[in-house]
Amino acid sequence: MLSPSQHVIEPFAESQPAPLVSYGLPYAQACRQFIDSYWNCKRVYLLISASLAEKSDVFNRLQKALGTKIVGARIGLKPHTLWSEILEVLDDMRPLDVDCIVSVGAGSLTDAIKVIAWALANGVCDEDDLAKLVACDSPGYADLKLPTIRSISVPTSLSGGEYTSFAGATNDKTQKKQLFTPPVQNPQVVVLDPEVAATMPMRLFLGSGIRAVDHCVETVCSLKSNEMGDQISIKGLELLVPALLAYKRDPSNLEAIRNAQLGALEAVKTSIYVPEKGGSHAIGHMLGPLGVAHGETSCILLPAVCRYNALKGANVQRQEKLTKALLASPHIQSLLSNAKNDLASIIENLVKALGLPRALKDVGISGDLFDKLAENSLLDPWAKENPVSLVRKEQILEILDMVAD
Repeated sequence: MLSPSQHVIEPFAESQPAPLVSYGLPYAQACRQFIDSYWNCKRVYLLISASLAEKSDVFNRLQKALGTKIVGARIGLKPHTLWSEILEVLDDMRPLDVDCIVSVGAGSLTDAIKVIAWALANGVCDEDDLAKLVACDSPGYADLKLPTIRSISVPTSLSGGEYTSFAGATNDKTQKKQLFTPPVQNPQVVVLDPEVAATMPMRLFLGSGIRAVDHCVETVCSLKSNEMGDQISIKGLELLVPALLAYKRDPSNLEAIRNAQLGALEAVKTSIYVPEKGGSHAIGHMLGPLGVAHGETSCILLPAVCRYNALKGANVQRQEKLTKALLASPHIQSLLSNAKNDLASIIENLVKALGLPRALKDVGISGDLFDKLAENSLLDPWAKENPVSLVRKEQILEILDMVAD
């Protein structure tokens, strides 16, 4: 464990240098260092979580550190990054000649700054313009300009979107989350500060931790996984599981938060080796816009998808490999008294120990929504990448029925 005074700046991964990851230095100082010393940026726009701005001094500390360099700010976005709010921020930023955007908050804000940076470079003014950034098979897609402004993410959650070059944003009219795939890595810098992450409500922080667990589990369980993907996944789980349990016992435990952040970092690295995930991610992408927190989609769906795949005999050896690795942990063993030791049951017991929802009814999703949710889930490209390729609505409904109530 690093001391708080030791500042580390390192590339995301050996094979993927961007983004740079900063930790060990308080977020406001780290942001100032990159903005001043590394980039010499002059006009900074802030995108700050509403709860952080209202209930902590996080916003004020950043204002003090950056001073007159701040030319604008947006306080708060709704979950799942709505197109309408992206366009509002673009309208606000456009006349300000911004050269750096900083987000402090969870995944919706991180996704927003990635889309915003790309949209600014391409003169996006309305929904039709924004739609062009999604249509990667259109003739003009290859001619889109690269983002030009710098960006920094200070994440409060463990979902890990800050390390990737793609972003999800929800079309208000269709209520479908659509994938934006910018041609370059954004943000350029991720600043990890456990004191900032400690401001996040416990349930949301823990849920995002299970999202990171989901990245690891669906990597090892993938029929496309490989030795490096497995190693990174297991390393991530070895950091995440004890850290989440320790944080649940004491939300002020900064060491647990730091270890959870580093575990989430490993979880996202899995995509270097196994880019495609499976059914939990695919269905979760469409469950989120129905009002379910990103991490809680994984709490509910990951055990069900693991059980479904096992029942179909699709990836039994893969699941057994991960189960063996998890059972080597005393933290996992402590959760399993009188419980089954299959992978789905292990994940269910972890979710239960963290006090997170385990059924769709717990998050307000009733059976009358299942048909539309199943239809939308088939549109997600990772549905077909599940060990049992999900290509029929009935398959999705079978999974949903497992966790209906």
